Amino acid sequence: MPIRLVTFDVLHTIVTPRLPIYVQYSLVFEPYLGSLEPDVIKKSFKIALKQLQAEQPVYKGGANAWWADVVRRTALGAGADCHAVDRHIGEIVPRLMKRFSSKKGYKLYDDTLPCLEQLKSLNVRTAVISNTDVRMRSVLEDLEVAPLMHPMLLSEEEGVEKPSREIYRRACDIAGARLEDTVHVGDDLQA
Repeated sequence: MPIRLVTFDVLHTIVTPRLPIYVQYSLVFEPYLGSLEPDVIKKSFKIALKQLQAEQPVYKGGANAWWADVVRRTALGAGADCHAVDRHIGEIVPRLMKRFSSKKGYKLYDDTLPCLEQLKSLNVRTAVISNTDVRMRSVLEDLEVAPLMHPMLLSEEEGVEKPSREIYRRACDIAGARLEDTVHVGDDLQA
C-alpha cells in the first residue's frame, strides 16, 4: 500500500532552536533581570513547561498568557528577583514571543528541505501535526517551508493534542488521505 501523506511534528523534527532555548531566554532576561545561570534557566524552563502542560493543556487561556506564565515561572525558578520579574514581564514576554515566532529563534535541519522536496517529487503530500501554538505557522513561513506543508494542524487551533487519533484523522480528512496510507514523523514515540 503506497504512502500518500507524511505528517511531521515540527520542533526537533523539521526545525530546531537556532541557539538552545535556555540560552535565548538568558539573552532576553539579562537586560531586565541581570545575569542568571543558563544551566539553572534550563532546569527551571523544563519544570515550568511540564507544569503548564499538565495544568493547562492545549494552551487553555490563550498562548500569550500561557507562555507568559512559563516565562515568569522560569525566571523565578532560575533565581530572578520577583519584583524585577513583575516590573519587566510586560517587556520580556513580547520579546521572547517575537523571537520564537520567526527564524530568529529557529532554523531548519539541513535535511528538511531536501526531504520535503523529494516527497513532493514522489507525489506524496506533506503536512504538519504539532502540539504547539499558532506562532509555529509564522516560523514555517519565515523559513519558507509552509507552502510544502498542507494541512498544518497546530494543537492550539485544533483544541486537541497528539497522541489523540482525532488530530491525525483531521489531517487525513483535509488531505484526502486514509490513516492507513499515512506516516507520521516525529521525535517522540508517544506523540
